[in-house]
Amino acid sequence: MSMFSSVQETVDFDDPSLANNLFGPHNANLDILASASGAHIGSRGASVFIESENPAVRRALCSVFIQLYDLLRNGMVLNQQDIVRSYEMLCADPSLNIAQVFRDAVFVRTSRKTVTARNTAQKTYLELLRRYELVFAVGPAGTGKTYLAVAMALAMLQQHRVKRIVLTRPAVEAGERLGFLPGDLAEKVNPYLRPLYDALHDMMPQQKTSSMLEDTSIEVAPLAFMRGRTLNNAFVILDEAQNTTPEQMKMFLTRMGFGTRMAVTGDITQIDLPAQPGSQRPRSGLVHALDILRGISGLAVHRFSESDIVRHPLVGAIASAYDTAEKDG
Repeated sequence: MSMFSSVQETVDFDDPSLANNLFGPHNANLDILASASGAHIGSRGASVFIESENPAVRRALCSVFIQLYDLLRNGMVLNQQDIVRSYEMLCADPSLNIAQVFRDAVFVRTSRKTVTARNTAQKTYLELLRRYELVFAVGPAGTGKTYLAVAMALAMLQQHRVKRIVLTRPAVEAGERLGFLPGDLAEKVNPYLRPLYDALHDMMPQQKTSSMLEDTSIEVAPLAFMRGRTLNNAFVILDEAQNTTPEQMKMFLTRMGFGTRMAVTGDITQIDLPAQPGSQRPRSGLVHALDILRGISGLAVHRFSESDIVRHPLVGAIASAYDTAEKDG
């Protein structure tokens, strides 16, 4: 129940224990919402008080508290980033049902964890991965481009919608140094595939992951290993696609066979390719593909922004600072 005055609103909760969980230790969650909104927020017992001259801020905060309280009552575990994101999403769309983002978007369960969308951009991305056979996901690090694609691939493998998963990325950072690294070819390129292994191990026990790698239901390989193959009934993910050349991208996209889905992820602000002769900019296969494939039906492009980053809050601030510096420079 909410009570209203000209600048203050009060939300009362019926379970003091759940209310304390929502408020956080020593009202830490209230403090971060106060910082994000500019409102004065306090609590007494199982009630929260919101004071702000801006009625839109008061409405958004009331909605945040009411909706998140219901999620906690239904067993949802929330962290501080979820709480701040909820406020930001409700400011952008006051009619948003937070449960549809945080709870209804659950799409894969493993013995290790349940994966859900953490904001509206991720929810839209998951919907595109379900609907389209080819999805390009473009945006900064920390937005969940590859992680969610790996989780969706595991879900479709569990549902027998695909027979295997193929994860690949270019080893462009190696360049001429690849030959100087110790070990055979697999050992040389393995460090560049490590992020894909990390995503798998985060979702499944290592023993299960190792078993699936051994029986080739999951394959992790550098992009060069894709040449000459036709991939049927697979979920194929190309990570760090900004570091492909146009020729490599064409080679990869034309590997698609019957019953196959592809997710192509990358950050066009982080291109590590060498510049083309006579040009100050490298020719990225991802940038090229986004340009020439525009308007083709059957594929989708999803663009994330810095505001969609779901890693540590400093990651978003760091990404924004670098973007600003590059524009000013």
